[in-house]
Amino acid sequence: MRIVASGLATAGLVMAALAVGAPAAWAAVQDGEAGEAAAPAEPAPVHVLVRAERLIVRPGEVRENTSVLITDGRIVAIGPELAAPEGATVVEGPVVCAGFIDPWSALGMEEASRVDRGFSAATRAADGWNPYADEHLREEALRAGVTTIHLQGGSTAQLGGLGALVRIDPSLGEDALVLSDACLSATVGLSADGGFWGGVRAVDPFDRMQQIDRIFQNIATGQAYAESWAKYEKEIVEWEKAIAEKEAELEKDFKKAKKDREKDIEKAEEKDKEFKEKRYKEDRKPRRPKVDADKAVLARVASGEIPLVVEAHRASEIRGLLDALEAYKRVRLVIAGGTEALNQAERLAERGVTVIVWPALRGPSGNDEYEGHDLALAGELAEQGVRVLIGSGGREPAATRDLPLLAAGCVGNGLDRDAAFSALTIDAARALDVADRLGSVELGKDGELIVLTGEPLASATRVQYVISAGRVVVTPED
Repeated sequence: MRIVASGLATAGLVMAALAVGAPAAWAAVQDGEAGEAAAPAEPAPVHVLVRAERLIVRPGEVRENTSVLITDGRIVAIGPELAAPEGATVVEGPVVCAGFIDPWSALGMEEASRVDRGFSAATRAADGWNPYADEHLREEALRAGVTTIHLQGGSTAQLGGLGALVRIDPSLGEDALVLSDACLSATVGLSADGGFWGGVRAVDPFDRMQQIDRIFQNIATGQAYAESWAKYEKEIVEWEKAIAEKEAELEKDFKKAKKDREKDIEKAEEKDKEFKEKRYKEDRKPRRPKVDADKAVLARVASGEIPLVVEAHRASEIRGLLDALEAYKRVRLVIAGGTEALNQAERLAERGVTVIVWPALRGPSGNDEYEGHDLALAGELAEQGVRVLIGSGGREPAATRDLPLLAAGCVGNGLDRDAAFSALTIDAARALDVADRLGSVELGKDGELIVLTGEPLASATRVQYVISAGRVVVTPED
């Protein structure tokens, strides 16, 4: 395995060119003939060529002895014998695949925003994200093969606002933001009353059901908001059409109307009466609905445009969510946690609900909603046909670096290795609506790749190189 930087030293060539052109240019200046200053040169494209003995395009699709060319952050070519463009960085390794995605992380999220209970639907996690925080933890997560994470604010709020998808390479700064509206989050149960680390009283079962009702009442409000705007847009089009038709009619009949008006004036004068002008009565313009940012987000959830991610753990809460979901066929529900989700596995699979499992070890001091936690949950849900993702829990920033270890723990407790790999790549990208950019190695997608010494998630496999945003950010020397 090696990394090679190729390119030409051009300083001498530039100096030679300047030397040849200098007399003519100087003469032009002396004669006042020099033209406008030349436009600055376009920055040279950034190329990275990755050569793989085995390229895992996506789970179940592998190509032997294949190269991937990334230019300015995008995959532009995939083939067996790609030549390295001038100035390209060349990386070689045994196994290459898409970078891992943590769909439930806290890395880089300001603590105050993470636990803020005052969030509303339109509050953005991106506004509470610090792209420069926890640099050493970011680097450790990158070395583990994690390139992208999903962040959520307001983890103790009933509605936690809009989640953000970001790259974790600390050198990217604010350019690391991939998506600022990945989903709308919510919480039900103990999580909404202080969180796992709060050590607070348990929420009454009736309160939990009321929380579910309030979440879906909010969605109903968003749906009504969308319908009011759809009605307004239809009415305004019809109103504008009617006005245009009336104006055309008046213009067409203008001469006749003018003569009729003159006759009416003469008749009024003959009868010594006051002439009253006929006024055109225009149809009332439809009233525009009031803009509401929170309702607009809820409308997007109701229509299925963005997913609804709800942290819920108890069987009763998950059952209540599924019951409420019956009236909202377009809502795309994702359950985070799902400690007792196996009880509702058949319904989850039928409705296409994704579950983000947090396979962390917990002791007896944990809150009661975690008492049923089992490292075999991911495998058991997958066997029942439930789409499973694996996340680091959204509590501790340091946990993202352990994501591959958590996935390996799921594999050791029954989850198929390909399913675990899919959970960290293409399935996570699909759930967060970025499968057109991330999660697999395909033309046009972002250059987010990792180079491994062996098969993904195998105990002996190590990450050698990480390419993020089309640049090599981790090498064996790191």
